Amino acid sequence: MVNPDEPTPLLSGKSPRKAAPGQGLRLARIGPTLALALAGSILLSAGLFVGALRLLGFPALTPIGQQGLSLPRLLDLLKLSFAVVAGIGGVIALVVAYRKQKVTEAAEHRQQAAELRADEAHQREATKLFNERFTTAANHLGHDSPAVRLAGVHALAGLADDAPTREWRQTMIDVLCAYLRMPYAPDPGDDGDPAERLAFASLREVRHTIIRVITAHLREGATTSWQGHDFDFTGVVFDGGDFGGAKFSGGTVSFRGAKFSGGRISFIAAEFSGGRIPFIGAEFSGDTVNFRAAKFSGGMVDFRGAEFSGGMVSFFAAEFSGDTVDFRAAKFSGGTVNFRGAKFSGGMVDFFGAEFSGDTVSFFGAEFSGDTVDFRAAKFSGGTVDFGGAKFSGGMVDFRGAKFSGDTVDFRTVGDWSHSPMLPTPLPAGVLLPIDIQHSQ
Repeated sequence: MVNPDEPTPLLSGKSPRKAAPGQGLRLARIGPTLALALAGSILLSAGLFVGALRLLGFPALTPIGQQGLSLPRLLDLLKLSFAVVAGIGGVIALVVAYRKQKVTEAAEHRQQAAELRADEAHQREATKLFNERFTTAANHLGHDSPAVRLAGVHALAGLADDAPTREWRQTMIDVLCAYLRMPYAPDPGDDGDPAERLAFASLREVRHTIIRVITAHLREGATTSWQGHDFDFTGVVFDGGDFGGAKFSGGTVSFRGAKFSGGRISFIAAEFSGGRIPFIGAEFSGDTVNFRAAKFSGGMVDFRGAEFSGGMVSFFAAEFSGDTVDFRAAKFSGGTVNFRGAKFSGGMVDFFGAEFSGDTVSFFGAEFSGDTVDFRAAKFSGGTVDFGGAKFSGGMVDFRGAKFSGDTVDFRTVGDWSHSPMLPTPLPAGVLLPIDIQHSQ
């Protein structure tokens, strides 16, 4: 009787019989085949020898020079017989070699098929395990407890690192970005209910942990790099976070409609190259968003329609080279926007139709060399746009069609005017040229 509690074997209770060489092929057994071939060759040789003697009338062996069968002729007949035997032996050798080749090929095919089945089984098991880990991590990320959510964040990051394919890794990244895109209640403030403040602080820590995890995988030296993947931060509310040193290269990284409000948000020394990175319609308000020493090269970084209001947005010592950085129709109002020491070389930086109003926009010490910086149709009203120490040493900086009202655009202390910008004619009252140019007019 079969015990129902015992595990059922995969095939049967008996050990599988090891396949003999050549099993599965329709090949004759080698022993009888060789014996038959050898016996046949001997009989054939003997028959040939006897047949030759019969044709000669079974002559008696005679000395050389006399009529009859001499010894040399007899030896020739024997040589002929042996040659036939040798030929048949060669054929037998070919048959054996052919059979050996077929057996070897059959063994290789069986081995390849077994390895393929093993790989498929391993892949199925790995996929099953990966899906189980993903389900567990996703459940943790949606848990009520902030501590469990944090565990879910790190579990998903570990899954992304272990992902066997690029597509699976992208799925893990998408889940983390989707969490950031979820509705985010504003800070209840110091006067808010203590329970609400605690819940907000816990949720904020989970969100900032996701940002730290993503950034760590985008920096040089990451054990597993996520560079070149897609990151969708569309509409995300950032109230702090550090992307410093991250390299956004290739893929699509979207900050479209994101809100940078409160806290300090750092893109210090970040690199934006290749692909397209839209900040279209993003809102920068409150505290600081820092792009200090960031590098914009290749691809397109798009700030069209972005609003910079309140706090400080700093592009100090940023480098703009290659392709396009687009600030068209962006609004700079309130707060401070700082391009001090920025380098505009190669590519195009487009401020067409941008609005500068209130507080200060500083290009102090900025360097304009190569290609185009376009301020056409820009509106300067209120506040100050400062080009002190700026160097216009190449390329084209175009202010034609810009509108200046109640604002000051100050070129008085530029460092280099050798490739002076193209200014509107007549010169508006608020535009202050270099002192030596003023004296020459």
